[in-house]
Amino acid sequence: MRKDKNTAPAQEFGQSISVSHANLWYGDFQALRDVSIEIPARQVTAFIGPSGCGKSTFLKCFNRMNDLVAGCRVEGSFRIGEVDIYGKTDVNDLRRSVGMVFQKPNPFPMSVYDNIAYGPRTFGVHRRAELDEIVETSLRLSAMWDELKDRLGRSALGLSGGQQQRLCIARALAVRPKIILMDEPTSALDPISTGKIEELCETLTESTTIVIVTHNMQQATRISHKTGFFLLGELVEFGDTDDIFTDPKDSRTERYITGRFG
Repeated sequence: MRKDKNTAPAQEFGQSISVSHANLWYGDFQALRDVSIEIPARQVTAFIGPSGCGKSTFLKCFNRMNDLVAGCRVEGSFRIGEVDIYGKTDVNDLRRSVGMVFQKPNPFPMSVYDNIAYGPRTFGVHRRAELDEIVETSLRLSAMWDELKDRLGRSALGLSGGQQQRLCIARALAVRPKIILMDEPTSALDPISTGKIEELCETLTESTTIVIVTHNMQQATRISHKTGFFLLGELVEFGDTDDIFTDPKDSRTERYITGRFG
């Protein structure tokens, strides 16, 4: 498919995210209200807040997943680096640069190898030697090479839940994204698997920006550099994680993190 000559090629996407006066509606329901934020490159940024507060909706704006929702309308400025992602942007290039890991592991019903090779093949990589290198590199980055190097030809559906989720992260890494979005990636996992993914997030910030939605406030304190607190579609407070949890500026933030509501 020929691209519009005015669309931004993938290599121009940066690793920081800048949002100004974002509003989002599902039909008549306003899910986000005048949200502005600056998310730094190569750090972990966490969004916390009660269920239904808008944090996952906001996360999905960064790779335009909300485009797939009927009746969804978005206003405001969303920039990845210097690129206006709701302007003349190729959505396929955007989603190559901004990967997504969902709450429930969703490996494809194919081999471990083919799961990871799927994205590169989609973008035109077909040489076996190159695919082999991508598969190994992605599994090493996700700390799974030693576990899976002898199981590459086996079905990914035979892996444990924690392994499947890390495989999904490896699959996202295979196309070398600038940013990875994670929507409650450990909510269905045991503590050991959760710990491995948290360690992985810290390692990935050497080259990748991570934005994670979590209900687990302890997780936010363990792995994130910045934290944003959402309530009723509003970004109530955003700042350094240590400050949000030890010296919140808004009384609503304090009530939430001390368990007095939410």
